[in-house]
Amino acid sequence: MKKSRFSDAQIIAILKQGESGVPVAQLCREHGMSAASYYKWRSKYGGLDAPMISQMKSTQDELRRFKKMYAELSLQNELLKVEFPPVSGQSSILTLIVAGDVNGHGTLEIH
Repeated sequence: MKKSRFSDAQIIAILKQGESGVPVAQLCREHGMSAASYYKWRSKYGGLDAPMISQMKSTQDELRRFKKMYAELSLQNELLKVEFPPVSGQSSILTLIVAGDVNGHGTLEIH
């Protein structure tokens, strides 16, 4: 994702100037940005202050990490279903236990 030229604090300051009555065209000239950027920021950050924006971005990063983790675990689950199909007459749930022995080598036990 492209990094913005403006920090969160700068965006908030520009939006507050716009709220105080400075025309958008003048703000765009002063700060070297487009009107589309101003309106995009206003729709995204309108009514927020700098700490709230930082918290929102950290929450979005955390959500992105969780989605990636979920996708990886889902793929692993599908691979296990393909590699170890259930035997007829037994439960379809496999219990996999990964245990380490004394000398540090891991073993995979299927029950």
